[in-house]
Amino acid sequence: MSDDKSKTGGQDRERISLSEDYEVRDWTAKFGVTEEELRAAVAKVGNGVDAVLKELRGQ
Repeated sequence: MSDDKSKTGGQDRERISLSEDYEVRDWTAKFGVTEEELRAAVAKVGNGVDAVLKELRGQ
């Protein structure tokens, strides 16, 4: 099933999708990192927002 972009929130806010250009753009802007840094963090800790944020902050 395709992602319904009209329904956001809930799980959409808890996971980072690297397959959608707009999500990569939004998350890199939110975290203040490059796309490469974001992709490396997701590869290391998974796509959970909290885990990625901790990784990017070096915690």
